[in-house]
Amino acid sequence: MALRRLAAALICLGAVVSATRAPAAGPQAPILWDTQERLAKPDLAAMPRLRFLTTTDFAPFNFLDGSGRLSGFHIDLARAICAELELAGKCEIQALPWDELETALQKGEGEAIIAGIAVTAQARETYAFSRAYLQFPARFVVPRTKPITEPVYQALQGKKVGVVAGTGHEHMLRDDFGKVEIVTYPKPEDLHAALKAGKLDAAFGDGMRLSFWLGGADAADCCRFAGGPYIAPEYFGTGLSIAVKADNPALAAAFDYALQQISVKGTFAELYLRYFPISFY
Repeated sequence: MALRRLAAALICLGAVVSATRAPAAGPQAPILWDTQERLAKPDLAAMPRLRFLTTTDFAPFNFLDGSGRLSGFHIDLARAICAELELAGKCEIQALPWDELETALQKGEGEAIIAGIAVTAQARETYAFSRAYLQFPARFVVPRTKPITEPVYQALQGKKVGVVAGTGHEHMLRDDFGKVEIVTYPKPEDLHAALKAGKLDAAFGDGMRLSFWLGGADAADCCRFAGGPYIAPEYFGTGLSIAVKADNPALAAAFDYALQQISVKGTFAELYLRYFPISFY
């Protein structure tokens, strides 16, 4: 248990360093790519088309805006990838229902899926994946009226911490955070209401969803993030990757190159902060 707790602390520390490498007062974008790693630039000049397949029901990643136009973080990221691979003139993005994505890819109706397919051992039998371009860390949120000092781990010992029951966040909280008093809730809305009402000293959950709640009218500026992000694939998965056909790992590697370059040049940070103005890192 002690080793697990130490590992969790190191994961958190690494995430914080990565997300805050350059000091700044405003929100910070994650840096998930090693700028020193040399990835080979692919030559895709002979590729006749690069069509990304996505959906319209995963805002803010992919959705239809008020004019019915396909929009979102994934849409802008796909276009940035095409530009980096010098395929802007051959770049297409098509939205389909979720349950049609795999069939469309296998039929050659698209070259890649950018829609949040989970990277699992079973999925790897069907797809080759790029490296993760975004991960979903856990975060603590605390009421502004109950300031928590750093380090958060020590400050929360003996305190009431809420979490949604049966989630990876509950499991991590029980495994790695000592003697906090855990209070479980059936739904995120119930957790948010309890925190806002002052019934909890902190809430622990998905940083992205908590960031949207913090920025929404329901939270009414009651609360804030405390401590850094916790990235733990064993609890929360490996994050978002681009899927291609299993027999096309070269294209997945090409996406790795493009994603690294997008990160190094600051394009990824610009897109991230456009869609996630309250950073969950």
